[in-house]
Amino acid sequence: MAADTPTAPPHSPRFPLAGRAVSLRSQPISARGAARRAVPRPAAVCGMSRLCPRLGPRSLLWAARGPHRLSSGASPGMEELLRRSVPPLPPYETKEKAPPPAELRGAEFVRFYRALQPGPPRAELLTRLARDFGVEHGRVAEAAAKVLQAREQRREPGALLQAEDRLRYYLNPQYRGLFQHLGRLEGGLRFLVELRADLMEGLASKAVDGAHVKEMNGVLKNMLSEWFSTGFLNLERVTWQSPCEVLQKISDSEAVHPVRNWVDMKRRVGAYRRCYFFSHCAIPGEPLIVLHVALTSDISSSIQTIVKEVPPLETEDADKITTAIFYSISLTQQGLQGVELGTHLIKRVVKELQKELPQIKAFSTLSPIPGFTKWLVGLLSSQAKEQGRNELFTESEWQEICEITGDFTTETLKKLLNTNEWVRSEKLTQVLHPALMRLCAWYLYGEKHRGYALNPVANFHLQNGSVLWRINWMGDTSPRGIGASCGMMVNYRYFLEETASNSALYLGSKQVRASEQVLALVSQFQQNSKL
Repeated sequence: MAADTPTAPPHSPRFPLAGRAVSLRSQPISARGAARRAVPRPAAVCGMSRLCPRLGPRSLLWAARGPHRLSSGASPGMEELLRRSVPPLPPYETKEKAPPPAELRGAEFVRFYRALQPGPPRAELLTRLARDFGVEHGRVAEAAAKVLQAREQRREPGALLQAEDRLRYYLNPQYRGLFQHLGRLEGGLRFLVELRADLMEGLASKAVDGAHVKEMNGVLKNMLSEWFSTGFLNLERVTWQSPCEVLQKISDSEAVHPVRNWVDMKRRVGAYRRCYFFSHCAIPGEPLIVLHVALTSDISSSIQTIVKEVPPLETEDADKITTAIFYSISLTQQGLQGVELGTHLIKRVVKELQKELPQIKAFSTLSPIPGFTKWLVGLLSSQAKEQGRNELFTESEWQEICEITGDFTTETLKKLLNTNEWVRSEKLTQVLHPALMRLCAWYLYGEKHRGYALNPVANFHLQNGSVLWRINWMGDTSPRGIGASCGMMVNYRYFLEETASNSALYLGSKQVRASEQVLALVSQFQQNSKL
């Protein structure tokens, strides 16, 4: 066996390699691991059940069936189940005396829901739940009238406050009571995350739609935000000695830089690397969000140096570590989208690293720039259509591009950008280099959505108080990196003493803190390009 080929962890599962599941039976494993592998165990027994299945197959199942038109009436079983499962909102005066719903009702709802096939059957249940068991508008109108009456009559403060409390109470949808009850059951929190994943996939594919469903999705998101607040989260570090089930889940969830095999996985949790995840006290050992860190001597400019180059087989030398690079953060549970976990994970990991390696002085990301190529191609299309010429490049740049491509329109350039073929031409790459750098700087710094950064990764890190630090040419030379962002990556640097003020400046005044390099590129864009 090669020296750098890791022995698979005990009871190692089948691991994806080059698009196929490759068995590691040929590698030495412990006797305990061999015994476990010899007898396949149900996922629930192994502790390998996921909060929600992987997004791809389920999304295809939802989308393949298309928007679902609900029948005029749900099946009798579904209608009766919803009536039994959703507790009615008791009158305000007796709310404290109302008996809690029977646990059997909640368990019955979970069993019924999981027995339904993804797609139209679940879409019908979710739509009926949102539409028929929401806010009781008649009670809300009465309570609102009493608030207005208390204000007009200038009654004592206690009477007005009670009227407002009554109004708040009746603004709660009935299904909120069901969610609260399910959250108290064993395994209920896991089920609610699974249910919200279904909701979000259904909304994305239009299998479920409408204001009532969107409102229910928002209500459930807010409830999950409370249940998954930092007080209930545990920070766990992943090492090569971690349970194999955890390593497999970390691999499966890696959305930024896919893990290729066990050798790759061992490298990402080995020397000069750290991997952390949040778990919940009610779902122990289940990664919710994962952060990968590289420990380096400077701020990295290329992801290939982190995830592809094999580091020497040596003991970690703390004296060589001065910088922590956050190069991947992945949410493993689709049902927790919109719940603020990433910000808290980064802050907790920074504190953990400061305790372990106090000599670290620089904290930075090496981040992808998803959407840049799509944005650029869209600009080329719109400007060519509106003006018949291109104003993103200087005259000399455009002349050289046309000579290389043999086309004085933008069509060939768009095709080359969409197919990654432009990087095969050294001349074209050299011509595009300065133009793409300034265009990318503007995309991150100047392109906005409701006043905030259009790029979602930029918006996330700027909200956290980072500085838009450096744009790296050919920071990701993988086909995925070339296709998404013309190979460029960006560093968002965290100056710990300034993050609070930077965050307040961005959120309050929508101002972006940026380095001299980025500002110089933005200035070049403003001088040489027009939108």
